[in-house]
Amino acid sequence: MDLSGVVWRKSSRSGGNNECVEVARTRQGVGLRDSKAPAAGALAFDDSGFASFIQAVKTGGLDR
Repeated sequence: MDLSGVVWRKSSRSGGNNECVEVARTRQGVGLRDSKAPAAGALAFDDSGFASFIQAVKTGGLDR
């Protein structure tokens, strides 16, 4: 998924602690990146993949 030229947004609920992710909506889905290291790369999801990712986060499926 091409994420060049997308508009990245950070939640208005993010504080000043720099522990945030940014999100970008694309024609193909959603991009996510670390706001403090944007050049490090991004995750790209189609809509169903993003829904699955969010569900896994909410239910602790990605916890170690």
